This record gives sequence, C-alpha cells and structure tokens, in this order.
Amino acid sequence: MTPSSKPDELVRLADTLTKSAETPKKRMLVIVNPHATTVSARLRNLVIYALGARFEVEAIDTQRRDHGIELCRDAASEGYDVVVAFGGDGTANEAVNGLAGSATPLTMLPGGLTNVIAQTLGIPNDVVDATERLLHLADRWEPRLIDLGSVNGRRFAVAAGIGLDAAVVARVERQPQRKARLRAPYYLYSAITTFLSSYLVAPPRLLVEVDGRELEGIAALVQNSDPYTFFGTRPVHMAEGAGLETGTLAGIVLERALPHDIPAVLVRALSEQLAITGHRRVEGFSGARELTVRAAGSHALPIQVDGDMIGESTVARFTVEPRALGVIA
Repeated sequence: MTPSSKPDELVRLADTLTKSAETPKKRMLVIVNPHATTVSARLRNLVIYALGARFEVEAIDTQRRDHGIELCRDAASEGYDVVVAFGGDGTANEAVNGLAGSATPLTMLPGGLTNVIAQTLGIPNDVVDATERLLHLADRWEPRLIDLGSVNGRRFAVAAGIGLDAAVVARVERQPQRKARLRAPYYLYSAITTFLSSYLVAPPRLLVEVDGRELEGIAALVQNSDPYTFFGTRPVHMAEGAGLETGTLAGIVLERALPHDIPAVLVRALSEQLAITGHRRVEGFSGARELTVRAAGSHALPIQVDGDMIGESTVARFTVEPRALGVIA
C-alpha cells in the first residue's frame, strides 16, 4: 500500500466498522496541535472521521502553550471516557499534566518528530496505523495505570533533564522550521554546537542529591521510563532501571565532557550492548523516589520535560507518582 493510499484505506475501514458496531460509543476528546510536524488539516479531518466509527468524537485545536492542560482538566471533570493527544511529545505532556490523578485515560496519535511517549507505550509511529489500532481497541477497552515523574510540580511521562540536555532542547526549539525539516540530525547538530559554545570551557555545573549521595556534573537526566528517546527508529538508552511501572526514578549525571569523550558517549547511547554508565564520566542511579538538583553557581539552569522546555531554576526537585495516569495503548 502506498503512503498516499493509506488515509483512504482508513476511511474505508471506518465505514466498515461503523456498519458492524454493536457496543455503545465511548465519549472521546481529541486535542490537536495544528502546528505539529506531521499534522495537516486533511489528515486531521480524516482521522477524526475515522475515529467516529467507534467513538463519539469532539476535536479541539490547541491555541497556546499549556492550552492542552486546561482542555484535559475540563475533559476529566466532564467525564469523557478517553482523551487523545494528537501531536508530538509536547502535546502528550500537556495531556499527561491535565489528566494525572483523574479517571479519564489518555491515548496518543503521533504527529510530532519522535513521539517518544507514544512509541514507549507501543503505539505505532505512523498516524494511520495508530488510528486503526485505536479503532480496534474500542472493543477491548483495558486501561492500564502508569507512573509519572514530577519536577518542580510539572509531571513527565518519559524524562526530564537539567543542564546540557535541556540547553540542547532550548536551542532546537528556537528553530522549529529546521527541526521539522532536518529532524533527528538537527538534534545531533544542536548537541554538538551547544557543547562547543557553552560547555567546553567553564560549563555551568550542578549538584545532584540522591539516596544519600552527592553527584556533581554538567547535566542530569531523570527518567520515568525507557528508552530516553529515539534516533530515527533506534531507541536511545540512558538510565538503567527506568520503567513505567517501577514506582521509582532512574537517571544519569554527566560529570564533565571533553571533545574526545563525546564519540564514546554517543556510541554507548546508541548501543544495545554497551551501557552509558560504563563511561568513566557518567554516574548512574536507580530506585529513587525523590532527588534534588541544584545549580552549583548563582545562575539558573534550563529544565526540559518530555522534550519541551519549561523554564530555568537554581533548584529542581524530583518525585515519582506511582500509578498516576490511565493509558490506552
């Protein structure tokens, strides 16, 4: 089947399912990020039409940053059976924050660059395949509960970073057109550029207090699940011991990095056999229920959650919320 014919096949499937439907339709809210990398008006309309075969669908486009949080809180209070985040990881993270602790489960349709949260849950990275999967799940409705991490009150499903990691995210977000066009290689380019410009000489440093230990470095990454991200289709593994149902957090601290360290760190991140914590400049931790990261100097450090910048702070307090969110995947 060619890519251009897949949406038409989705419409035909929806028509067939509509005719064969026997169970009452569940009430669904779809929050759409119209600016996400792969979301178009035509695709949005086709997906909503297809979902109507099995669900009573309402769709709302997000209008501003954190609008998705408001929409999801309202959906939970109004008793929707499910919310669909149609966009990238930023849209999914807003939905996570709006639905956490409620009885309304979340599912996702991929519309962003990497869609790490969706892929981690086993949702196909092709929106047509993901929509077809969701249509079939309507008759096998089995929400599961997953843990969430939290940093300074902002929840995350996959990971949060402070220091170098977040500085790379900030650089990428300043060039959304390049991000959309160049994709994963632009992240790699941004990482190298950020390191050379700000972290090669006298980099900002931080202190991590976890389980009675104090670790010093230039970057801290805290994971609620694994993998940390995807480079194309390849999973990138960082912290050992992370998982959506462990009730704990895991992470790594990059002590420092010289130019000759970078290739070895990248190789370990992309390897299925070599652990990144095996590098002499990387310290790992796992089984943590809480930890604190402080700027070693007076300057605030950038913080990202699930690939989105949330601001800067001199102190970042992390906790875990076990079984805090229902998901359909």
